[in-house]
Amino acid sequence: MISTIVVAAGMFAATNIDDIVVLTVLFLASTRGGPRPWQIVLGQYLGFSTLVAISVVAALGLTVVPDQWVGFLGVIPLAIGVIGLFRGLRKSKDDDDDEAESALKAVGLLGVAGITIENGADNISLYTPVFRTFSPTDTAITIVVFLVLVAAWCALGRAIGTNRRVTEALERIEHWLVPVVFIGLGLFILVESGVVPRLIDVLG
Repeated sequence: MISTIVVAAGMFAATNIDDIVVLTVLFLASTRGGPRPWQIVLGQYLGFSTLVAISVVAALGLTVVPDQWVGFLGVIPLAIGVIGLFRGLRKSKDDDDDEAESALKAVGLLGVAGITIENGADNISLYTPVFRTFSPTDTAITIVVFLVLVAAWCALGRAIGTNRRVTEALERIEHWLVPVVFIGLGLFILVESGVVPRLIDVLG
């Protein structure tokens, strides 16, 4: 159970570090007539819950992959991490300004939910293979951890909303921290599922 909680927290952090920047901007905007704090929190929950639901449904639909080989789905987050690591080394900070501008345009609960969903492609691509390899119990635990951390993320976003130096620090480490966590999770899926030794036995 503890390992599942740790993995769930790692997945959440890897796919939602950019949301800290968005939430910070949203809470700043709320002080200038933007979305109200309760709209930001509920919008974040609505958008994130939608991403999780899509991932669970997609995982249940992957029945064409035999259970003994489903661990190979760990290649997906591994590849995302490797590609992201290379892109992060060359990425310009101009994208951060565009992201902040997009967040400022959010109006109300649905606007916040929309931003969360729009930023959630990496969530779906990572959660789907993980949910496919998890047992129903581990999946339930993971979802509970996610929901708790959404609240923590909102609280953190509000707390740092007026601290620009903290926001800039997150933007700097995001480019390498997220890919590294993705790579680690991909390797975890491959190793935990036992698919690599199984492949070696088959080829041997």
